[in-house]
Amino acid sequence: MPVRMLLATSNPGKLSEYRELAAGTTLEIDLLPNFHNLPAFDESAPTFAENSAGKALHYSPYTSEIVLADDSGLVVPVLGGAPGVLSARYAGPNATSAERATKLLGELAGKTGEERRARFVCVITIARQGRTLAVVSGFAQGLIANQPHGLHGFGYDPIFCFPDGRRTWAEATAEEKNLASHRGKAFRRLVALLTPVE
Repeated sequence: MPVRMLLATSNPGKLSEYRELAAGTTLEIDLLPNFHNLPAFDESAPTFAENSAGKALHYSPYTSEIVLADDSGLVVPVLGGAPGVLSARYAGPNATSAERATKLLGELAGKTGEERRARFVCVITIARQGRTLAVVSGFAQGLIANQPHGLHGFGYDPIFCFPDGRRTWAEATAEEKNLASHRGKAFRRLVALLTPVE
């Protein structure tokens, strides 16, 4: 029997990615109904784990089903870990993905080689009715490109390169990105955790 989980997000790119990751597993991902009408969770904690767990616990009382929430972002060591937990709000609360990428590229102007190293981090929490069931994480290393490339993905994908620096995630297929991505790694850990050992 498939296990249905309700994703606590308003991000259509995130839902699409989770559905691709869930294909071929026993997990089924749907959006949390009426998400826009529920009281918003304030993602103001200093770590991805606290924001992820807090979000899952915040939304889980609104349904009897399992709620899945994640907090993810881009960490650039040369910028002191920025944008970090503020990745979605890096250029202001209503900024577009392109505006966030432009700000980051401006911050990295003149930086080369190792100074452009970065990693994506994702922490996933599942909860039911105010109780945490599992917390898993994953990360992906890469480089920040000098300018955006590619038309796929969402968020910072057009400026985040695979470790060899040859292509951005926005130039990769969904399969390639999901294999390498922080979210893909975290989700596969969740699937393994929920899969009974025979």
